[in-house]
Amino acid sequence: MPNTCTDLTEAVRSVQLFKINGFTATKEKSGFIASTIWTVGGHDWQMEFEPNNEGWMKMRLSLVSEASSEVPASFSCRLVHPAESPSQEKTVSSLFHRNNTSVDLPLTKRVDLEASGYVKDESFLVHCAINVLVGDEPAAAAATVTETCPCTDLQNDLGELLRCQKGADINFFLVSGGESVAAHRCVLVARSPVFAAELLGETTKEKTSQCIEIRDMEAEVFKAMLHFIYTDTSPELETKGTSIARRLLEAADRYGLERLKGLCVEKLCTSISMDTVATTLALAEQHGCSKLKANCMNFILADITKFHEISATEGYMHLEARCPSVLTEVLKLMVHQRQVILIVAIE
Repeated sequence: MPNTCTDLTEAVRSVQLFKINGFTATKEKSGFIASTIWTVGGHDWQMEFEPNNEGWMKMRLSLVSEASSEVPASFSCRLVHPAESPSQEKTVSSLFHRNNTSVDLPLTKRVDLEASGYVKDESFLVHCAINVLVGDEPAAAAATVTETCPCTDLQNDLGELLRCQKGADINFFLVSGGESVAAHRCVLVARSPVFAAELLGETTKEKTSQCIEIRDMEAEVFKAMLHFIYTDTSPELETKGTSIARRLLEAADRYGLERLKGLCVEKLCTSISMDTVATTLALAEQHGCSKLKANCMNFILADITKFHEISATEGYMHLEARCPSVLTEVLKLMVHQRQVILIVAIE
């Protein structure tokens, strides 16, 4: 039967190296010299050094933060030689609480330290370690906080606001579908720089208009864009795919919705084919989508022997008419690639 090991306690250890300068000068100094605050095991500690207490050099560890219960801890120190092995470690343990906040640890006699070789250039090093026994109370408290803190539902809340139209203060009449859609100016202004310019601009009629006509965008696309503005999601890209991705990309570019534009680009990059590459390349060029353009170029150049199939598509004629410079760029790359292939074949 295999042996098993279960931790009954949990401890946190922290180590610091302290350099004490001016060894001779500290001989006549009384009292303790304090270090900066040292946080270990969820508590704040302070280490203090007493240079001369009746010939002894002492270290003191103090709990400086409030503790709701006893804090079991140990304090260890040893001298560090610049070239040889460190001295034997000395350790003291204590239960720290409100009435017992510090513990002393005799380090060494001054005369012994002088003769030991640990002092170099009037300074010496002390290696200090604190071990704090931690219980399960902090973890339980953290778990309680997590359980009582609900997850954000902002997307659903704003989506419901769009659906129920509560508090809506502007309407869009979608000419292509013959329907009206209500929205909230503040949401549109916050999400779209174009809507912000139109609805807040000093010289635009949209600033005071209660109804704006949308003539050059399909109702399906406008409503999908509006859903994204409110919820930062676009389920249509998953359910309708590339059939709406191209049109939604155009809408996103028009209204300055860079994240939506990026989502459309990602969708289109995964669906490039012989039938769609020319149309998609023209779309990428017209709307400044460098990633989408590069993917289309790579698709064409991956097998230039099939370019005649691409040139027979309706999308190719669209590319030729709308973006002749891009087509020229493609043809130049194809010629260059053919030359490279020819050179390799000759060699």
